Amino acid sequence: MRVLIIEDEKRLAENIAAALRENGIATDISNDGETGKHLAGFGHYDLILLDLMLPGADGASVLKWLRGRRDHTPVLVVTAKDDSQSVIALLNLGADDYLSKPFDLGELLARVKALIRRGKGVATPTVTLRDLEVDTMTKSVSRNGTVLDVSPTEYRILEYLLHKSNAVVSKRELLEHLYDFNWERHSNVIEAHISNLRKKLEANTNTSYIQTYRGRGYRLFPEEIAMEP
Repeated sequence: MRVLIIEDEKRLAENIAAALRENGIATDISNDGETGKHLAGFGHYDLILLDLMLPGADGASVLKWLRGRRDHTPVLVVTAKDDSQSVIALLNLGADDYLSKPFDLGELLARVKALIRRGKGVATPTVTLRDLEVDTMTKSVSRNGTVLDVSPTEYRILEYLLHKSNAVVSKRELLEHLYDFNWERHSNVIEAHISNLRKKLEANTNTSYIQTYRGRGYRLFPEEIAMEP
């Protein structure tokens, strides 16, 4: 997963980024609205965290620009304004949620994860694929009730493939969502992570979970996916 933070308070932006990265979420930062628009148009983000009071272009302008180009990336607005009229105006512009400053980082993380799940069409934290169960809250993977020992990177690969289960995901796309703009230096290890993950998922079974499409990428086998009520 990958998040863009558009926030002019540099220390706050770095603190939020550190918390997200500790939770396995790749994060990019912009400290002004115009650069934020450029990054949002260039990158593929699972969520945008947007401050309203920004130099260059304010948050409302950025939000209007995003929705005007039919970009449906979930947007969590952080604002010092929490009166009902301001909130209604934000929602009408296309914000998905808002959080008033000052806020608790734990609450922000919960909001971020919920919006990303909602944006991927996963309303509940537990997703089942055949005999696999992936809990996106505890970041655990089990098969037939037995917890599998997957590494943090392997989990993030599996979770992203799960969210994109009906599409072939290229190596480049995986890397962009696993890492920040320094992803190029990790490009030679993705095959090793996929290989290790496949071995763990498919141990002692004839079931194939991850399909490789030579020259195109990877896809989690899309049949029999069900989400818990």
